[in-house]
Amino acid sequence: MKNKGLLIGCGVGAVLVVIIIGIVMWGVGIYNDLVRIDESVTQSWSQVENQYQRRFDLIPNLVNTVKGVAEFEKETFTAVTEARSKVGQINAGEVLNDPAKFEQFQAAQGELSSALSRLMVVVENYPQLKANENFLQLQAQLEGTENRISVERMKFTQRVQEYNTRIRQFPANIIAGVAGFTVKPNFSAQPGADQAPKVEF
Repeated sequence: MKNKGLLIGCGVGAVLVVIIIGIVMWGVGIYNDLVRIDESVTQSWSQVENQYQRRFDLIPNLVNTVKGVAEFEKETFTAVTEARSKVGQINAGEVLNDPAKFEQFQAAQGELSSALSRLMVVVENYPQLKANENFLQLQAQLEGTENRISVERMKFTQRVQEYNTRIRQFPANIIAGVAGFTVKPNFSAQPGADQAPKVEF
């Protein structure tokens, strides 16, 4: 009888160990999945940053090229320069986990897009710019960059949506809460945000 009781006790203990191991493995699997999704958001954000940086770097050459021809459009140049300066003051690497900074980043980029759009409208008044090879190259680069920004923002939005949905679903929300995974900010729709600034003539 003692041996039978011992065997039953060992069997129950073994079942409990298997259950505990199963729960731990299940938790580890969910945690690893959350890490994978989090990393995909970070990687996607890096691509968004790269394209915004590319645009940021193109602007001084573009402004100088246009300024050489349209020297009386000081208000427009000032708006572009100030908007670019605001963008330059924000560290894009720090905004991903801070909704307030993310909103500030988005607002600054929106302001810069708007200023660039106004600059392109000004350019229409100067036909000689359309014959300027340097300007045409910069215009093509800007147009391509704006398109890439739109594509990378869309990818980023999808990754964040997947991540935010995953950390709120049961039972992943338990692991996410314990491990410190929090909701990430995302781009919000702004009037005209679905269209790149007009750079075609």
